[in-house]
Amino acid sequence: MRIDVARLYTFAWRHAPKIPEPVLRAAFTAVADVTWLRRTEGVRRLEANYARVRPDLDGPELRRLTRAGMRSYMRYFREAFTLQGATPEQVAARVRVDGYEHVAGPVADGQGVSLALAHLGNWDLAGAYATPHIAPVLTVAERLKPEQLFVEFVEFRRSIGIDVLPLGDADVFRNLVRGATRGGCIIPLLADRDLTSSGVEVDLCGHRARAAAGPAALALVAKVPLIPAGIAYERLTGERRRAAGTPWGIVIRFYPAVPVPDDSGLHRKERVARMTQGWVDAVARTLQESTEDWHMLQRVFVDDLDAERYARTNAEAGEG
Repeated sequence: MRIDVARLYTFAWRHAPKIPEPVLRAAFTAVADVTWLRRTEGVRRLEANYARVRPDLDGPELRRLTRAGMRSYMRYFREAFTLQGATPEQVAARVRVDGYEHVAGPVADGQGVSLALAHLGNWDLAGAYATPHIAPVLTVAERLKPEQLFVEFVEFRRSIGIDVLPLGDADVFRNLVRGATRGGCIIPLLADRDLTSSGVEVDLCGHRARAAAGPAALALVAKVPLIPAGIAYERLTGERRRAAGTPWGIVIRFYPAVPVPDDSGLHRKERVARMTQGWVDAVARTLQESTEDWHMLQRVFVDDLDAERYARTNAEAGEG
């Protein structure tokens, strides 16, 4: 039997907010645990990625961390399906910001900000918080199949105050540059995985990996700051938990802006590569401190990639 994914997501977005939060939380935790016990391909890949980030863990510790990672991943989906039903006060109570001064200065000066993110925590909740409390959010969304599913995701993100451009459109980068140079907005881009010829090979927690060039390229072209950000879950207690309506919140950690390399004698591609390594080094701290909140169930490290395909990717990059 074929499952209509678009209809399933639509059903969840419409009906999940009506279900009592404790019931929904228990259901998604059960899904996470069953998936972890079955050791699906995604679970095995998540565990392999965690092993590279946390080489200090032994086998049982790594498996427990992977279980926590699956619970964090399912928590993200549960929150995504119910976020439209949260009040502004609940959204504000669920988010804590660390390092706000790094982004506040540029925004106050009317600048745009290129924000480099990894698949950490709940980036949708962070975006819903950022628009009313920091600056309007402009970002891109990967085109999903079927098309109706992509439409649902775009409508969801716009409903929580996030302006979305379709990734893959011919003018998407140009429109991001326009938004950045116009100023007064932040442009978060999920960039911890890019297996295309435009990706940048970086050192991630002591291993070679592929990251997207987008955040650094945008910062260079638009002449705006490149600020790394890590998002991690944290348990809520007391009055904040009551105000949030849930036991879980997030902390957004803004790191200092990545320095722009001197352009003398450096091709722009090399400058992009150095700046990409700069934001990866910063976000890697959150990866190692809150590894269970890194929702990376795909191959990202070079040693895990298909060798022939990776060679073709490098060849295409050289030709480019």
